Amino acid sequence: PKRTRFRKQHRGRMKGISYRGNHICFGKFALQ
Repeated sequence: PKRTRFRKQHRGRMKGISYRGNHICFGKFALQ
């Protein structure tokens, strides 16, 4: 994704940011 404001956080917090990832462009990335 290009607009990853917290791509480091969503690296190990896939469960925590999965819900907010859906709203962001890396929603599918977090669901992975």
